[in-house]
Amino acid sequence: MPPESLRSPASAIFREAHFSAIVENSLDAIISKNLDGIIQSWNGAAERIFGWQADEIIGRPIRILIPPERQKEEDHILQRIRTGDIVPKFETVRLHKDGTLVHVAITVSPIRDQDGHVVGASKIAHDISETIAIRGRLEDSELLFRTMANTISQLSWIADPSGTMLWFNDRWYDYTGMTPAQMEDRGWRKLVHPDHVDQAVARFRDSLETGLPWEDTFPLLGRDGTFRWFLSRANAIRTNDGRILRWFGTNTDITQQREHEQRISLLMGEVNHRAKNMLAVVQALVSRTADKKFAETLGKRLQALATNQDMLARQNWSGAPIDQLIRSQLAAVSDLIGTRVHVAGGADILLAPAAAETIGLAIHELTTNATKYGALSGKTGELTVSWHIADEDGDPRLELEWRETGGPRVKVPTRKGFGTVMIDYNPRLSLDAKVAFGYPPEGFFWTMSAPLVRARAGS
Repeated sequence: MPPESLRSPASAIFREAHFSAIVENSLDAIISKNLDGIIQSWNGAAERIFGWQADEIIGRPIRILIPPERQKEEDHILQRIRTGDIVPKFETVRLHKDGTLVHVAITVSPIRDQDGHVVGASKIAHDISETIAIRGRLEDSELLFRTMANTISQLSWIADPSGTMLWFNDRWYDYTGMTPAQMEDRGWRKLVHPDHVDQAVARFRDSLETGLPWEDTFPLLGRDGTFRWFLSRANAIRTNDGRILRWFGTNTDITQQREHEQRISLLMGEVNHRAKNMLAVVQALVSRTADKKFAETLGKRLQALATNQDMLARQNWSGAPIDQLIRSQLAAVSDLIGTRVHVAGGADILLAPAAAETIGLAIHELTTNATKYGALSGKTGELTVSWHIADEDGDPRLELEWRETGGPRVKVPTRKGFGTVMIDYNPRLSLDAKVAFGYPPEGFFWTMSAPLVRARAGS
């Protein structure tokens, strides 16, 4: 029993005022009703949430707030309240004065008189419209993600920061024939080909530790018992502060692509082999000519062309690295590279096939002349081959220079032979290049300036 001080009339008035202040200042709608569902009280939050002023709605049935299709909820509530039960919080919708729906979470408790009899109910309604809107956006976002993830052709998955798989898309299960239970405890490793599983796991672990994207290629076992090749990639999904929240990965079937590449490689090898055989036949025919000097010169040029073709074939005819090309054409003086022959490249350029053939033949011609008449024909001369990319009024160009020094005194040729075609006319015609060469006393020089868009592969 409370102390006498709390049972006095003044204390009762204080308690009532205190309770009224709590009700009136609550952010939740607090409504009371009798057992017939007639509204008895209505606080300020109820006015804000439902749009009705207290003097408009007190004395009216609570059902005015309930949509027609939900009237049975009120029947159930009144039934529970009459037996003295509390109706736990549940989510529902109620009507605003203007007819719009309001999402609310409602709790209903019985009100008892001094004798303990249930005489009405107290209803607390919390406006959850914003929560429902957020929930709806999340559900829409999840639906969109799942639709996209299950529509794409790739197998896809999500892992936590430690690499534990949390989700696989439908494509994964369709291809592997596995169940979610079988995918637990890193079950995906059982599907990687035994020859590749250790490498795949090690590379994935490296990405988990460093946070860097993961990429690997390995075969995965399908439900039909065969392996197919997949390109596997994963990227970290991070929070705003950079912390890794999840890993999202995909596996793209590249089996057909690999088979096509292998067939193309085989065909290119066959084409290269047949072309070299044809060159060999031509060389054999040339070797029978009465003009042995001509036969020897032409034979070497054919050999230079074959060398270029070999290099292009190794690159699947996508191009040839300029450094490798020049060094291959300097093969006759390879023992002098680093002492008397200096290769000074200023840019790593992949030459287009046409550029590789043109420049390769030019370097071969220059090498031949240098060993016969120029700086490399004696014991003291030196040669420097260099290249770089220059910008000529916004026009990027490949600049290539051949410079001989220290050799025997240069003699200016009295006529232009086929060699001039290789170092002058051919680059001008095939690469739209500017070519210059000369015979100063200190040694022969040759320069070529070609538009980079014509010389570089993929330009």
